[in-house]
Amino acid sequence: MTDLQQRICTLFSIPIYAVLIPLEIILSNSRHLRFYSLKETAINVYLNILNASIDLILRLVVGLSFLTFFYNYHLPITWHPVAYWFFLLMGEDFLFWLEHFVDHKVRLFWAVHVTHHSSPEYNLSTGFRSSVFMPVYKYIYLIPLVLLGFSPADVLFMFSFTQIYGILVHTQYIKKLPRWVEYIFVTPSHHRVHHASNIPYLDKNMGMVFIIWDRLFGTFAPENPEEKPVYGITSPIQNPHHPVHIVVHEWQAIAKDMRKPIPFLTRLRYLFAPPGWSHDGSTKTSKELQKALQKHK
Repeated sequence: MTDLQQRICTLFSIPIYAVLIPLEIILSNSRHLRFYSLKETAINVYLNILNASIDLILRLVVGLSFLTFFYNYHLPITWHPVAYWFFLLMGEDFLFWLEHFVDHKVRLFWAVHVTHHSSPEYNLSTGFRSSVFMPVYKYIYLIPLVLLGFSPADVLFMFSFTQIYGILVHTQYIKKLPRWVEYIFVTPSHHRVHHASNIPYLDKNMGMVFIIWDRLFGTFAPENPEEKPVYGITSPIQNPHHPVHIVVHEWQAIAKDMRKPIPFLTRLRYLFAPPGWSHDGSTKTSKELQKALQKHK
């Protein structure tokens, strides 16, 4: 990112740290809603620091040079300035949706992403509960943008800027927004569904800024007043505040599954099949759980 772009991101993110999170803490405590706890908030900050440290190193050493390499082969497209920023936003948001979809559907990547979902709380600080190792592979998803002629610095700026929006939807205070907003944009209501462990809500609403991708590709679910979100993951972590276990617990579970006395190709499915898949049916994927729920209705 350029110095100006870095300043813009800082300008928009500072109010979240300095105003919105303290305000939400004060309101939730004064109304005895208990949206925050000290341990979970501390873990959120800890995971964000880990992610930011890895991201800073990779962005400087790998990310920019990696994208610049592909930018050298970009298509000779001449963009109008307005179209440039509009399609960069739309393209980046779609590619985020795609990455997010893969994170939920391939256990190898779910092992990275699960840290963001593992908290039983849902508040603005949850938005900082980062998938620690996502910076290792996120740049791969951005290659199409630089091949279309978008500057690597602008691509990284747009990614950072949309993440600021993504933090803001992690709140229980904002209920439903006007219908047209709910139809086009990801809202707190949509993202509460995404963070819920209720079976009907699993693997839904994966967009960052626009909910239209979920509507187009069948991963949308509205927040149902009769189905209050239960936050966290379907199998709670045994040691949720351990600084190492919180990051690697799913990798440990994968290693345990892959030691089972089963054929090699079957073992590989514990890496690349959806989370919850098992060779003997002892555990279920989100799709299997949702089908079973529909049968019982």
